[in-house]
This record gives sequence, structure tokens and C-alpha cells, in this order.
Amino acid sequence: MKKLGFLGAGNMGGALIRGLIEFGAIDADNVYVCGHHPEKLRAFSKELGFHISESLEQMAKDTDAILFAVKPYHIEAVLEESGNCLKDKIMLSVISGYDFDRYEKLLPPSVRHLYIMPNTPSSVGEGVLMFEEKHNLTESEHAWVFDMFSKIGSVFTLPSRLMPAGAAVAGCGPAFIAMVLEALSDAGVKYGIPRKTAYALAAQMTLGTAKMQLETGLHPGEIKDGVCSPLGTTIRGVQALEKAGMRSAFMDAVDAVMQYGK
Repeated sequence: MKKLGFLGAGNMGGALIRGLIEFGAIDADNVYVCGHHPEKLRAFSKELGFHISESLEQMAKDTDAILFAVKPYHIEAVLEESGNCLKDKIMLSVISGYDFDRYEKLLPPSVRHLYIMPNTPSSVGEGVLMFEEKHNLTESEHAWVFDMFSKIGSVFTLPSRLMPAGAAVAGCGPAFIAMVLEALSDAGVKYGIPRKTAYALAAQMTLGTAKMQLETGLHPGEIKDGVCSPLGTTIRGVQALEKAGMRSAFMDAVDAVMQYGK
């Protein structure tokens, strides 16, 4: 069994660590984590049972592969200072904007690397994990990574040019959908439903609708039409959402993400 290190255990890194361990993708004894917040890391380690590494250099000695989950503005300084310890290692990265070609200019030639864009529902085994099509892992290494991550969600392979759009839709999407859940729950509370119950109603409805689309392959419009009866209540709500520009608002949100840094 390969040993996997994590540089960074924030929102995304932490979600992956939790998902991979709790869903049996990797044994906690084969996980090493290095992070900036010792107290939080110790509590997290006590909960899940992984090892804590004091430095990237030490973690590189103890592991076969390292997953980078630090902030984008840290990565180049980290690699400049400690990149040589990655020689002959597997490097996985979930850092937005750092694709294969960009890493080729930053890493020692012997490093085999893959850019992955996951999302936070990976922590509960329902993630979306987008693998960049371009990589230099061996066939067996890629199979190991693919099998590991497929245990915490659905794995998709995208060409490099589509990774940013995939990140905007599926990586940022949980925040957008959480806002929908909150808004629907607020409406339920407005009309007397207890807050906890309102959250549960909205969340289960979202889960069920998504599962229906995935399992039937129905166009989302067909699912909508299946709820909208002539002279009924739902079509009135649909009209209100159309008047409010709901579709355009979601597309604008993705546009805003895509324009960041340009």
C-alpha cells in the first residue's frame, strides 16, 4: 500500500483527508499530513488517526506521493525552497490554476504529477473529482490514484483547457447550491417551518432531484415539467424565478469565477 502525504489540511485538503480515510480509500496509518495550524491538526489527527509531519522534507521521506492543497499564492515559494525533496515522487495537486504545463516549469524533471480539481462533498463520499487529461504518471500510478479517489465520488477526466470551467461549475458549485438551500429554507421558516426541518426538507429535495437526473438521464427541463401542472402552483414559482433572472445569475456566477485573475 502506497503512503500518501498532504501538504495543507484546510477546507479542501481536510475534506479529502476525511473522505479518503472514512470511506476506506486509504488506511489512516498510511496518511501523513503537514499543516500550518498545529492545534487543529493534532485534533484532526486524534479524530482520524493519521500521522503528522513536521515538514515537507520529512513527509517526502515517509511517503510515496504528496498531495498539495496549499493556497495558490504559497505554492511557488514552497517549491523554490523545498521542491528538490520531490525528486522521483508522485505529486498530486488540487491548487486551482496550476495545471500540468505550469508545473512542468516549476518541478524537478523526475517528478510525476497530476492536477486534480475536487470539491468539498468528497468528505461525505459524494464528490466530483476532475482529473486533468495531461499527466506523466505511469499507468499503474494513475490507476492507483483513480481507484483511490473513485471511492469518495465520481471521477471525470477533462482536457486541460476545460479544467477551469469544470472547477467553476463543480468546484465552486457547492457554495452556490448551499445558497439555494439556505434561501429555500428561509422561505420555509417564513411560513412557519422550524429551521432544522426546513434545512432537511430543502437538502433532501436537492439530493433526490440530483439522483433522479443522474439515474434517469432526464433533461433537467423534463424534471421541471414533471412537477409543473397546468394552472398549478409550481409553474407560478418557476415564473417568479425566471423574472428574477435565476438562470442568468448562475451563469454570471460562473463567468465571475472564470474571469478571476485575468
